[in-house]
Parts: sequence; structure tokens; C-alpha cells
Amino acid sequence: MKPFLRHQLERQMQRLSELDFLLSREDIMGDMQQVRALSREHAQVSALAGRYSRLRQREADLASARELLQEPDMAELAQDEIASAEAELQQLQAELQRLLLPQDPDDERNAFVEIRAGTGGDESALFAGDLARMYTRYASAQGWRVEVMSASESELGGYKELVLRIEGQRVYGALRFESGGHRVQRVPATETQGRIHTSACTVAVMPEPDASQAVTLNPAELRIDTFRASGAGGQHINKTDSAVRVVHLPTGLVAECQDGRSQHANKAKALAVLQARLEEKQRSERAAKEAATRKGLIGSGDRSDRIRTYNFPQGRLTDHRINLTLYQLLTLMEGELDEVLQALQQAREAELLAELEALA
Repeated sequence: MKPFLRHQLERQMQRLSELDFLLSREDIMGDMQQVRALSREHAQVSALAGRYSRLRQREADLASARELLQEPDMAELAQDEIASAEAELQQLQAELQRLLLPQDPDDERNAFVEIRAGTGGDESALFAGDLARMYTRYASAQGWRVEVMSASESELGGYKELVLRIEGQRVYGALRFESGGHRVQRVPATETQGRIHTSACTVAVMPEPDASQAVTLNPAELRIDTFRASGAGGQHINKTDSAVRVVHLPTGLVAECQDGRSQHANKAKALAVLQARLEEKQRSERAAKEAATRKGLIGSGDRSDRIRTYNFPQGRLTDHRINLTLYQLLTLMEGELDEVLQALQQAREAELLAELEALA
């Protein structure tokens, strides 16, 4: 293990003692918000401390086994113990390295996934529908719940714009690197001469705001419009002004919802999406400032970035941020995204580890 990592682990052991002391103080126990924050940190540091204790124990076991090699009648047993200890130590070091990396509390949140058709007209809208299906299938495989917050359907199918709310364990942490420009190369269904077209969509993944920390919306800065929902929906949805559009006047950000029959429910959904967009705007501005001093491997998640190409004639998916190419496009489009998402997460972890080492 690198010395700087061991130094970080020793610091965490000291922090555990500090947290034990703080959580025993009566003045702190009276502040529930502070108690929750300290308790969360205590749980994280305790998990790390437990793994570190195990690592030190296995290091001692390894040293003892190597000493036993000098005794002929114990050599075979010692070899088995050495192999076992070295394998477990390698696993423990990888786990501890991951646990030491800075944790983004937003990773634990639910997420809004916004998909917008871009260049390419109807084909772009169809591709937006394909992306929505891909993420929905992935979410289903994870046991997550998907809810349509708003949808603007295209005449030939697919979506001009779609906002999904995905609820489950660590949704934002898993999908956060999907934000950006997604490009597709294929022969559209409407193409009569078999020519390959290039279209694009943008995806934005936003953590669902924490109710206790969400951006406060000033009613004076909002314009709320109601209107009749468009598209299919039956007689009721066409006769009532159930659809809601909310405009944040200072920024011009807009959110709307027309999927439910209740104007009150649609308003609540639109406000939730607007809050997420405002937080994402603030996050992007912070990321832009950080990028001025550091070029991130994964990128800021800006929607203007072209992050990925889906080439159907070649059955190829390429993620341009990490130079990952997989020739299993149809499987990936069915929602089997683990290999891509894990590669992105590992690249991010390597970047964070390099930053941690540079600061050591």
C-alpha cells in the first residue's frame, strides 16, 4: 500500500475517535440536524476503520506465515496461508482505496433524467425514445422505480423532450456520468436509399433536491401558467386546464407537466423539476470554475459535450471520454449498461485518487 494512503487511513482512525467524542456530548445531541450529519460520517468512517483493522491483521498473518517458511514441516501450510493472505490483502487495499475517495452526498439521491432530441429531426426524437427505453430497462434491472414527469411526444414516435424521475438506491451516483451529448449513426426508418444519418440527443441527469436543503423558490419570481394538455389522453384531459408550466423569471428556466389529470399534482411535479434544474445550473457553474484550474477526465457533464456515439451499422458504442469501445450495441440498448457505467466510475476513481495523492 502506498504510504500516502496509509497516512490517510491513520487520520481516519483519529477521526473516528473524534466522532465518538462528539456524539457523546449533550449539547450536540440536542441538535438533530448535526447528529444526523455526524452519524452518517461515523457510519462511513467505521466501515473504513473495520476494513483497515482487517488489513493490519492480515498483514501480521502474512509476516508470521513467511517466518514459518523456515521450518520444513510447516512450509506447505505457510505457503497456503501466504497465498490466502496476499489475495485478501489485494482485495482489502482496493476496497480501502475506494472508501478513502471523497464521497458526493448527492450520489445517494434519486435522480431526474432529462432527454431532449437535438439535431436530426424525427430521427433524433426516435433516438430519444430509444435512450428512454434503455435507461428504463436498466432502472428496472436495478429494482428502481421510474415515473414520467413530463413528455413531449414526436409525431412519428419517440420524444422531443422527456423527463423521468428514477427512485432507488444510489440512482444519481450510478447515472451521473450520462449527462452530455449522445450521437447516433444509423439508417433511419424513413430513409428510402439506405443512407446512414447522424443525429443527436442531449441527456441531463440531475439529483432530486433534498427537501431540507433544496433551492428556495420565491413565488414572486415564478410565473405559473395552466393550459390544456396536448396529445392523447381522452376527453377529460382535453377539456380541463390540468397541464402546468412554471417559469423561473430570473433565469428563464422552464418546467412543465401535463401527464396527470390533477392540476395540483402536475404543479408539484413541475416545481420539483424546476428546483432540480436550478440546482443543476448552480452545480454546472461551480464545475465550470473548477474546470478553469483542473481538466476533469470525465468532464463537467455539460450537455454540449459529445460524450458517446452509438454506431448501429458497426454494432459499436464508443464513450469518447475514456476511449471505451464495445461491440455489443444491441445488448447495451436493452439496458445492460453495467460495463459502461463501471468503466466510467473506475475512471473517475482513478482521477480522484491522483488528486488525493497530489495533495498528500
